[in-house]
Amino acid sequence: MTPNDREAKVKALIDKLCLTRELKRDEWVTLIRERTHGTAEYLFELARAVRIRYYGHDIYIRGLIEFTNYCRNDCYYCGIRKSNGNAQRYRLSKEEVLSCCEHGYELGFRTFVLQGGEDGYFTDDRLCDIVSSIRTGFPDCAITLSVGERSPESYQRLYDAGADRYLLRHETYDCGHYGRLHPPQLSASHRRKCLWNLKKTGYQVGTGFMVGSPYQTPENLADDMMFLARLNPQMVGIGPFVPHHDTPFADAPGGTAELTVFMLGLIRLLLPRVLLPATTALGTIDPDGREKGILAGANVVMPNLSPAQVRKKYLLYDNKICTGDEAAESLNNLKERMEKIGYHITVDRGDSLNI
Repeated sequence: MTPNDREAKVKALIDKLCLTRELKRDEWVTLIRERTHGTAEYLFELARAVRIRYYGHDIYIRGLIEFTNYCRNDCYYCGIRKSNGNAQRYRLSKEEVLSCCEHGYELGFRTFVLQGGEDGYFTDDRLCDIVSSIRTGFPDCAITLSVGERSPESYQRLYDAGADRYLLRHETYDCGHYGRLHPPQLSASHRRKCLWNLKKTGYQVGTGFMVGSPYQTPENLADDMMFLARLNPQMVGIGPFVPHHDTPFADAPGGTAELTVFMLGLIRLLLPRVLLPATTALGTIDPDGREKGILAGANVVMPNLSPAQVRKKYLLYDNKICTGDEAAESLNNLKERMEKIGYHITVDRGDSLNI
């Protein structure tokens, strides 16, 4: 098969995805493995048209509050893993979290994302108290939690306290691959079960995966895409794998912006109404990463509302953006950067159309 024939084959698969929102596993593999610069540009053009059809040129902002970097887990790729003795641990108080929300509200944020490690200190009682306080103080805002695997009863209590959305990346669908990235106590099947429990509870659910993680194959990514199709989440967060120096994968090659952005385009065609962030990790490995993500179909950015003194301590991977455009104080710079590529940040909860 000539290069032109291969490119035509990949474009035909992109067309099929756009029209039917369904591909077979081997078609996903072909699409990912045989992508070229030309097929990527073709994909991005279609993805932009789809996101504009549903969301116009609006970009939704989420105020990220990283409220604890304690974690009971020992994921092999994560900088705040339990066994990293060099991590400088911290927890924000309820008052500090509410102060972040107040600051963010004044800046125009109408969604707050509470993200943290799986920290046993934050029991259901403590976390529900924080959530209900945010709900009382900021009744017109959406509250998103990203605090890992918990029991169905815990998810229900947090939902009843006022949480609207929950982010839980499945990281990789394949059980074997998952096992090479995590200690034996953690399993892909249990993580997926948590996602189904979240949907059953009534949350707007977000999931996602790393791109370019150690041992990942195009087949793994194909399985991830097929899982997204089954779960049909309201949000999908993907980002490139970026190594951290205090983990077993310190010397592993990182994921690329090129493949990450390509996957963003595919997700937009698969799930046209999904909320799709251009992530901090993408901006970390490529100075124009978030702009490239938006131009590939993403429609969310998540500036950091955490107190300045703790931002560098929530270090999931090396060289994470902690200041500059990533800081909420530089929201105007972010607005300018988005306007240069024809998009604008909107003050809105930014609910998914896929509800």
